[in-house]
Amino acid sequence: MPELRDLPAVDTVLSHPDLSTLCARHGLQTVRDRVRAVQNDIRRAGAVPGWAVDPSAYAGVLANALMPKGYRPVFNLTGTVIHTNLGRALLSRELWQDIEPLVTRPMNLEYDLVAGSRGDRDAVIEERLARLVGCEAATVVNNNAAALLLVLNSLALGRKVPVSRGELIEIGGSFRLPELMARSGCTLLEVGTTNRTHLKDYAAVAPEAALLLKVHPSNYHISGFTKEVSAQELSGLAREHDIPSCVDLGAGTLVDLTRWGLPYEPTPDAMLGQGIDVVTFSGDKLLGGVQAGIIVGNKTHLDAIKQNPMKRALRADKITLAILDATLKLYENPERLPTALPLLNALTASGEEMCRRGQAVIAALPAGWAGHVIESSGQIGSGALPDQTIDSIAVTLDHPEYSAQRIQTLLRELPTPVIGRIKESRVLLDMRMASPLDELTDVLAALPA
Repeated sequence: MPELRDLPAVDTVLSHPDLSTLCARHGLQTVRDRVRAVQNDIRRAGAVPGWAVDPSAYAGVLANALMPKGYRPVFNLTGTVIHTNLGRALLSRELWQDIEPLVTRPMNLEYDLVAGSRGDRDAVIEERLARLVGCEAATVVNNNAAALLLVLNSLALGRKVPVSRGELIEIGGSFRLPELMARSGCTLLEVGTTNRTHLKDYAAVAPEAALLLKVHPSNYHISGFTKEVSAQELSGLAREHDIPSCVDLGAGTLVDLTRWGLPYEPTPDAMLGQGIDVVTFSGDKLLGGVQAGIIVGNKTHLDAIKQNPMKRALRADKITLAILDATLKLYENPERLPTALPLLNALTASGEEMCRRGQAVIAALPAGWAGHVIESSGQIGSGALPDQTIDSIAVTLDHPEYSAQRIQTLLRELPTPVIGRIKESRVLLDMRMASPLDELTDVLAALPA
């Protein structure tokens, strides 16, 4: 076990090559003060961790301590396109510029310009969704978990709701469907088994149910000996018992992704076409917009949802509604989506284009660094198509003096942090999201030689 006398001198730490970048970026005195503070904390604790006797190990500790606080733009080169931790779907600069007046000036958020009186903040979105999805009514809240919470609280408060055991999902941050249902005020009835659920399982409890719920398990996949109840079967059973049916799509997409060679994902209009009364889905995943929970479906049920006092607590703000409306407008011309929608632009990037980006990245690396363009695979991410990967192109990043973990740290310390991934002890930078390329190459050129 190291002792206090084994701590290296401050100047010894500062003179180590691994700290040269930190000293240049933050200033010698700033780094010196931080080294002293770290060692003083160790002395007060009276126990010396193993890393603290190695001067090079201070680089990682100090990089975290000196990293500027607050939200910052980063390059998502992880291979996960819709990355929850990195902001999910991107917005285009053109879209943001178009809505800028709505954000910086007064707008008719809840004002009817024709009648000259108070209006409905969801009216514009509702009208657009009715055209795109073919629904009778729609509303928007701040995320999809809130959308499902509101639906259950509005249509099944104090009553029972059956759900297949194979659909009792846990989403990011350890939020579980059974817990959300309990908070909504309804009682969960588990039906079927993990891998097989039949219509008869729902039918056995339908007489005591307030609503029949189907949850699209978009963040995991079960294969093998499986059986699930289709949306059409569920809606038919719900009509027999005169109760509403609901499908939570999770990620949600408004178009058939297979037209661009991507895996199939169910759409809200397909669910409504199979007789489902209410459908919920996200705005910032496969839709490619802003964080929002979207509820579409039968007008009678949507009216009850809108009148719930919880709706005000969960409602979307003006910026969300403005971005969502601008994003939905793009879907009225689906042929332009691959160029107009950043998400689809990334998902449909060609191998040739990604190779070109990879070569540009390698050319920008400082002396001492090596990069190679390789075939790779990525994923759409954020609970979308968990069993599907997409072909991609990546650049491997190597330096004779740095480990993969150290390279990752150096990338995060760049003026605009670059977030990659480690696979088989190599750092990979996926080229699917390598944009804007000129900024990325400028940033990578700042790596220490």
